[in-house]
Amino acid sequence: MPQRTREGGVGCVLTAECRMLRTDKFHDECGVVAIFAHPEAEKLAYLGLHALQHRGQESAGIVTSDGLNLKPHKAMGLVADIFTEDVLAKMRGRLAIGHTRYSTAGDSALLNAQPILVQSNKGAMAVAHNGNLTNAADVRQRLERQGSIFQTNSDTEVIVHLIAMSKEHTLPGAMADALRRVEGAFSLVMMSPDRIFAARDPRAFRPLAMGRIPALEGQKRDTIVFASETCAFDLIGATYERDVKPGELVVVGPEGITSRVYAAEAPQSSCIFEHVYFSRPDSMVFGRPVQTSREELGRQLAREAPVEADIVVPVPDSGVTAAVGYAAESGIPFRFGLIRNHYVGRTFIEPSQSVRDFGVKLKLNPVRALLEGKRVVLIDDSIVRGTTSRKIVRMIRSAGAKEVHMRISCPPTISPCFYGVDTPSKNQLIAANKSVEEIREYIGADSLSYLSLEGLKKACGEGEKTSYCSACYTGSYPTTIVDVEEILPASAARR
Repeated sequence: MPQRTREGGVGCVLTAECRMLRTDKFHDECGVVAIFAHPEAEKLAYLGLHALQHRGQESAGIVTSDGLNLKPHKAMGLVADIFTEDVLAKMRGRLAIGHTRYSTAGDSALLNAQPILVQSNKGAMAVAHNGNLTNAADVRQRLERQGSIFQTNSDTEVIVHLIAMSKEHTLPGAMADALRRVEGAFSLVMMSPDRIFAARDPRAFRPLAMGRIPALEGQKRDTIVFASETCAFDLIGATYERDVKPGELVVVGPEGITSRVYAAEAPQSSCIFEHVYFSRPDSMVFGRPVQTSREELGRQLAREAPVEADIVVPVPDSGVTAAVGYAAESGIPFRFGLIRNHYVGRTFIEPSQSVRDFGVKLKLNPVRALLEGKRVVLIDDSIVRGTTSRKIVRMIRSAGAKEVHMRISCPPTISPCFYGVDTPSKNQLIAANKSVEEIREYIGADSLSYLSLEGLKKACGEGEKTSYCSACYTGSYPTTIVDVEEILPASAARR
């Protein structure tokens, strides 16, 4: 039976099927943006977060500064709903940082919304974080024994306490000291009343780019901006300059831009799933266009797993770009045989007479005229639990397809991520518990093939500008993880 949920208010029902559907994809935990020296910094931060909305849809926040005071606003919901004209009018400032978050649902979720704003012995500061600290629990326990009182259950707050407790006398020095004491994945933007800070972990797990907006008429200096993806720069008229380097802390203040290496670079382990799924195709991530990687994923998949078929159909929106590449390489026509409804909210009312595959049908609908009698190559970026793939295959067959051949533009996902991605535990990952043939049988496809790990790395240009973390496909983690099987899934902590 459907269960009533607090999320949607009175009269809204969220079915178990749709709760599962919402979690049958990996979710990146968040996106961050920072603006220095612009008369409407709050509006640019808002627009930047809007461009990064795909990185998190459950909460968002902005903190601004007029040079003296920090002004915060954060709430649950989408960026455009949270930051109305009236809200932004009260937040006027020349500096701003922002954060949009994917989180687990619950009454306390707003407590973990970012940026985190504190008053400390180092002055007022705000922090927004993309990633996950793998040693956060140990550090937090040690800090609590020393008397620290935490206001959230986000691992980001650990960084704030370490900064406050640092014996370094300057804020940049204290930040560098704090970052040396944490492990795992972090791309951070931070601010004080007159400065913006940006930092990445030494392995560069998550992206963070720096850009510039030429000085407006009457302005003395250019506006410096930071964002998780360069698509945010396009919306606000900024030009991409470079990525924040691994182990680098960039400080932008009245004196200009300074940079310090707070930690030596470790073997680079950038998240390859940014190119597979998370990032927008119009972004440059880890120095490489995402569109280029995704099309090449599809081309490589066509080389490795060809099949005789009539049309190539993507699962929208995750499989579209790879399907373009597959169709181009194979010569099989590309068709939008599934149409996505982009206006499905978090909650809805299901008829009392249960409709089979109701949750999937709310989001996707087959184009019978294209599918009927056809041999279909169905392209998607991943199979997590397999439940959604099974329903989509069944939907395409019901629309009259003669054959359904599923092709996945990454290797089988066998291990959870602990570096800022919300993934199920290992016992919920279908590829960790079933063979490819067993998965094929479960989802009901005529054939099933995944892209090889070697093909994935080649398509994403490994070795050209970066090296990638592929732990979710191999179970081999680039940092020490204590007893992977006993650690909670990534969604149990953080942002």
